[in-house]
Amino acid sequence: MEKPWYREVTAYQWLVLVIASAGWVFDIYEGQVYAITRKQMLTTILGAGATPSAIKYYGDLLLSVFLLGGAVGGIFFGSLADKWGRRPTMVLSILVYSAFSGLTCFAQSMWQIAVLRFLVALGVGGEWAVAASLVAEVFPPRARTNASAIFHATSVFGTWLAALAGMAVGAQWRYAYALGVAPALLTVWVMARIREPEMWTQAEAAAETGKAAPAGSFRELFGDPRWRKRALLGMVLAAVGLGTFWGLTIAGQDLATEFLVRHGNSAEAAGERAKFAYGIVETTGGGLGLLMFGPLCGWLGRRRAFALIQLGALVIVPVTCFAPRSYGQLLVLLPLFGFFTLGMHAGFAVYFPELFPTRLRATGAGFCFNGGRVGTAVMMVFFGWLKARPNMDLRWAVTIIGLFFVVGLVTLLFLPETKGQPLPE
Repeated sequence: MEKPWYREVTAYQWLVLVIASAGWVFDIYEGQVYAITRKQMLTTILGAGATPSAIKYYGDLLLSVFLLGGAVGGIFFGSLADKWGRRPTMVLSILVYSAFSGLTCFAQSMWQIAVLRFLVALGVGGEWAVAASLVAEVFPPRARTNASAIFHATSVFGTWLAALAGMAVGAQWRYAYALGVAPALLTVWVMARIREPEMWTQAEAAAETGKAAPAGSFRELFGDPRWRKRALLGMVLAAVGLGTFWGLTIAGQDLATEFLVRHGNSAEAAGERAKFAYGIVETTGGGLGLLMFGPLCGWLGRRRAFALIQLGALVIVPVTCFAPRSYGQLLVLLPLFGFFTLGMHAGFAVYFPELFPTRLRATGAGFCFNGGRVGTAVMMVFFGWLKARPNMDLRWAVTIIGLFFVVGLVTLLFLPETKGQPLPE
């Protein structure tokens, strides 16, 4: 009888997963703390001009700035990780997002917030590309899929942490950003315990002796038809996942707020209850979706797992929007909403590192995941316009946004299946 996959994993490999996941948890915290606290932040920064429409406009604008910063950081740090190594690049990316999160405590104007959110996003985007590649390279082949899915699923702890911080600080939003300095301490652990993966050291040695192309080369990534096709299609797939996350998954908080207001709650009370509905209840379902995606990839293959979760999302989105008749019913549906709209994100950590050779792994995976943020920034303009249309019911807007999963299904038709195949060299 074949042993369970985790029996093959060494203590060091588990340590790598823990450290990579810790960086990713705080990575997610830096993005989610804004989603949780942006109303309080913008009320303070805009002062007398903090009308509901102004808060919505600047809230979406700052989100676009963050997405663009993540794209730039992911592509830059991904290439750097292939050239410098996984360990020093992870340390640098964590220090970047920690430092500029802490400085956000002192921001007094909109332009300061915008610059700081962009700089935080540089580190946030870079850390994922490095950590996802590190986990894929360190774990044995049979354990790789589950380890990568677990790595991405730990993002739920980042959302929970942001939700708890947001509820704890209330209107004192600056304290929530001060907490963002904490992951800087993680860099000591990274430097003390993480070793460069053997795959990377061999690729680096081959590049130095001229036996292989230089690592982290965008010229090779886009000059070779194999890698170019995978990079561009992976970027589209990531744009679908990230776009629907920011435009749809996070809208669970707004759906809960509007539902409660329609049923007689004050806007303030509804907003506080909605933080729990989104940050804890929906996110729990999303976390289960992320955890389940690894086994689904191992059972069905990567492409079929992506297809199944997106088909489920196409069904659950309109059901969650229009079916609930009580707050209790909404709370029952929100975990399913989170499961299907968020679950595919674990597939990015599983799939993207498998598409590229070692010398281009972090570069290619970083381009796919974070290049998708550029598409997401463009999508957010459309989503903002859609939600702001006169007499547009939020439920219909969210349902329309859910149709973007069809783009993801079509994209899968042109991508390769990597189940059971060794990492490209």
